[in-house]
Amino acid sequence: MNKRKPEWTPDGGGEGFATSIVVSKEPPKAPHRKRKRRTWDVDALMEGVLKGDRTLLSRAITLIESNSEKHFKIAQELLRRLLPHSGKSLRIGITGVPGVGKSSFIESFGMYLIGQGKKVAVLAIDPSSTLSRGSILGDKTRMEELSKEPMSFIRPSPSSGILGGVARKTRESIVLCEAAGYDVILIETVGVGQSETTVRSMVDFFLLMQIAGAGDELQGIKKGIMELADLIVVNKADGDNILRAEAAAREYNNALHYLRNATKGWDTTAHTCSAKMRTGLDLIWERIGEFRKNTGESGFFEQRRKEQTADWFEELLGEAVLDKFFNNEVIKADLPQLRKQVAKGETPVAYAVSHLLSKLDDN
Repeated sequence: MNKRKPEWTPDGGGEGFATSIVVSKEPPKAPHRKRKRRTWDVDALMEGVLKGDRTLLSRAITLIESNSEKHFKIAQELLRRLLPHSGKSLRIGITGVPGVGKSSFIESFGMYLIGQGKKVAVLAIDPSSTLSRGSILGDKTRMEELSKEPMSFIRPSPSSGILGGVARKTRESIVLCEAAGYDVILIETVGVGQSETTVRSMVDFFLLMQIAGAGDELQGIKKGIMELADLIVVNKADGDNILRAEAAAREYNNALHYLRNATKGWDTTAHTCSAKMRTGLDLIWERIGEFRKNTGESGFFEQRRKEQTADWFEELLGEAVLDKFFNNEVIKADLPQLRKQVAKGETPVAYAVSHLLSKLDDN
């Protein structure tokens, strides 16, 4: 033991003080704990989803959202097993410009549907999230009342980064929610532009939200987006804005006479509502019910779903082929140089493409 005295000791400190100061004992190190790897029990997840366990449903969606290749096969096996239990919900897409009150409407409408005895799931989709790869649907924090309801389930859209991106994950989340017994699935578009057509391709009914009092009611409203809608809802029809909202709805109804209907055999109409005061929600649900009955009797409801699934297959297949092509080592080696030659006009475009494809044949 080192008994060297320190430079300073108190009077009467003696050797014991010196020893205790000079010789220090390091505290014992905490044992290193290995982080447990999450294991995925497909049987347990399937059983939990079918029982409507929201915790296990969230875990199952987390699995299909994973960008890990090792999780892909497990997720697809879970989906394969749950697919026969899906397809019984009504899928409603909801879009609208920022500030239109989508979050407030979804909460009010979701609470109305729960009051009608329905189980409601809310999903969000934003193809533009591939730019930020961030978490979206911060609106979830504003759906405080709905998020506390046992009959509801709210899930933000994942960021992209794997085959099929956000659209694939949202479609697969729909399957899981349907297997969990949700009667109505509300799919909100968070982004703009591409998101409307993406959501239209995976829902039965498409609802476009608008507001009044922003100048020319039709200004800035793309004809293409209006032609996607099965119903137009003018929100914030309350207080001093009621008359303006009603006037806007009339203008939309006049304009709709000159546009092509989004669904065969169904006339798109415009109506007012107030998410804040929760008025007009019953009429919206009534119109959606008429749509379901009308398209069910004509056979168009099932036809659209089959076409959407077929289109999804073709889209995913095309993405898979491109993904495999661009990740081929031979292609990655030749592609940069060929791009430069094509850009400079040194190599014909068709020849460059043919050259790359021939490399695949030789590989």
